Amino acid sequence: MGHSVRQGIARLIRVERIYIIAGEASGDLHGAALVEAIRQRSPGISLRGWGGDLMAGAGCNVVKHYKDLAFMGFVEVVRNLGAIRKNFAFARQDITAFRPDTVVFIDYPGFNMRLLPWVRRKGIRTVYYIAPQVWAWHQSRVNTLRRFVDELLVILPFETAFFEKHGVKAHFVGHPLAHRIANYRPDPAFGQGLGQEGAGPVVALLPGSRRQEVRAMLPVMMEAAAQHPGWHWMIARAPSLPRSLYIDMIPKNVNVTLVEGRTYDLLAHARAAVVTSGTATLETALFGVPQVVVYKGNPVSYAIARRVVNVAYISLVNLILDRPLVTELIQRDMNASALKAEVDRLMVEEIREKIQAGYHLLKTLLGEKDASAEAAARILQMPLPEIPMSGGQLS
Repeated sequence: MGHSVRQGIARLIRVERIYIIAGEASGDLHGAALVEAIRQRSPGISLRGWGGDLMAGAGCNVVKHYKDLAFMGFVEVVRNLGAIRKNFAFARQDITAFRPDTVVFIDYPGFNMRLLPWVRRKGIRTVYYIAPQVWAWHQSRVNTLRRFVDELLVILPFETAFFEKHGVKAHFVGHPLAHRIANYRPDPAFGQGLGQEGAGPVVALLPGSRRQEVRAMLPVMMEAAAQHPGWHWMIARAPSLPRSLYIDMIPKNVNVTLVEGRTYDLLAHARAAVVTSGTATLETALFGVPQVVVYKGNPVSYAIARRVVNVAYISLVNLILDRPLVTELIQRDMNASALKAEVDRLMVEEIREKIQAGYHLLKTLLGEKDASAEAAARILQMPLPEIPMSGGQLS
């Protein structure tokens, strides 16, 4: 049997292996939906990677949890350089041992963009799902994507034009949250007792998914909440963070409830929300909840970010609409007095109607595609790479 024939047979009988790297809570959420979509199309596929409990529950062998990876900000990264180097070494070793034919990178650009060239030079095909926000900062990173990504899958409608302008072909697969939330059915039992006659409005507090975010944001939120003790303030706890972290910051004289594992039910019943900048701003908008977006970080990291980030807004809502629909309180502006004033403003019917109109346009721009299904289809339809007859050991 000739070499080419034997190689062709090897390609036909090869069991496809996919390695996925998601380093944050949002990546775990989108990664889990992607894993489910891949398994629906190819039940016997072997999936391994980095993520969290959701990806593990969907059927991915998670070998590194995102809760051990979330270093946010320039100063924090410098402080944790030793751990980050160990993570890179582990990734290279684990990918080498697993011998995937595809590596799927999900967001998490600080890590993934550095690992990407190494993976591609090993002859492994590469997919970037949820593209790094190179349109916001370090646009030179487009060159890395052009050289080392085989398939770029984007979830924001304006990204295809941006990447096309820079010579990178990108496919808009829709936003995974749009389909997920459109099909979500809230638990009616969650709302029992909420919003009863005479009771104050329910205000959702989403202080972030990282420990340092919660420590920076939640005390200010609680200080603002204390100015409306009769309202029902409900905090969404990040599943990767301990309950004690929140309890220690909740004052006893305010009507505050800690919600665990029920963020979507909370948003379905909330009249307003205070949301830390990130994916949660878009989730809140898709549930139709008027919100104020907040961010407060390390002053040095923020000063550096201001010099390198080239965007007018920090919330996905405003970025997609390209206008300031929702108020953003950043750094010093994120204080109890300003926050209380903005939440009060969200209770005004005229303001609420304007925000709802903007949310309607946002949903139209995102469309109705099932992003996870579209992404899975493109990943599985890509041609297999050549398999070395020696067994293809990676080093």
